[in-house]
Amino acid sequence: MGIFERYLSVWIAICITTGVILGLWQPSVFETLASVEFAHVNIIVAVCIWVMIYPMMVQIDFSSIKDVGKNPKGLILTVIINWLIKPFTMAGLGWLFFNLLFADLVDPASAQEYIAGMILLGVAPCTAMVFVWSQLTKGDPNYTLVQVSVNDVIMIFAFAPISALLLGVSDIQVPWETLIISVVLYVFLPLLAGIITRYLLSSNSHSVDGFLSTMKPWSVIGLLATVVLLFGFQANTIIAEPQTILLIAIPLILQTYGIFAVTYFIAQKMKLPHNIAAPACLIGTSNFFELAVAVAISLFGLHSGAALATVVGVLVEVPVMLSLVAILNRIKSNRI
Repeated sequence: MGIFERYLSVWIAICITTGVILGLWQPSVFETLASVEFAHVNIIVAVCIWVMIYPMMVQIDFSSIKDVGKNPKGLILTVIINWLIKPFTMAGLGWLFFNLLFADLVDPASAQEYIAGMILLGVAPCTAMVFVWSQLTKGDPNYTLVQVSVNDVIMIFAFAPISALLLGVSDIQVPWETLIISVVLYVFLPLLAGIITRYLLSSNSHSVDGFLSTMKPWSVIGLLATVVLLFGFQANTIIAEPQTILLIAIPLILQTYGIFAVTYFIAQKMKLPHNIAAPACLIGTSNFFELAVAVAISLFGLHSGAALATVVGVLVEVPVMLSLVAILNRIKSNRI
């Protein structure tokens, strides 16, 4: 394990601090960077994420994907957690905290918007960052690709009706451009580049290994750059509304660890190997925040409580997911 991976949590903490400081020091720069977007997809962040996951796509042995169907348990677990459990537990926690536990701390109108933002996060399983978490836990890259692809297909048909059901509205307008562009940018294009690269290098297995060794640091650099950008974009919000962010973060963090625990428990009962169980747990706990933010803005407005809740989801995800990666790696090492 290299210095990047060994001290990744330290680099993340430094990048979070750096992002906030830079965002406060040069807000106009981050406003300009934030404006470089299409269909609510920030192109700068997309490039950083692309740098992250491209080496992981090269690592995938595409000829082995056909064997994934021989072990469907991991796919079944992913579908059950992401579409039959996670959205409803997120809605339940939102109701519990903002209608009961935090009822005296926030006004009723804001509470309902925070709940709505949480629901939108819960109905949007992660697409891109999962490849990072999977690699950090030594997950099966072939299986992870199929798990993500299955989620993306289901999301096209299930996102709107489940969101409408839990939000209690009937006119959910899914930003199809955001959904399609995000999937193309974060999955299809890196996958296509990975296929081409691996084909060109396939004549010499050492060439593939050497290329991956060279590209590996760039994957971590892409992650760190993404963290700096995300926290830089929201620096003013973090400083201006710390109490509100904390109130929203508490149920989001409980949801993340709770879903992780449920998924891992089921994975053990299903006797899934670590390289399939770990990505399944992490897919179930992370979120497709670009889609959630875009829908929150279109439904409730840019400065709404719902949009703020989805942004808080972005802020807590990376540190929390890194802690879950550490837990999974600790469990694996204890079993060896």
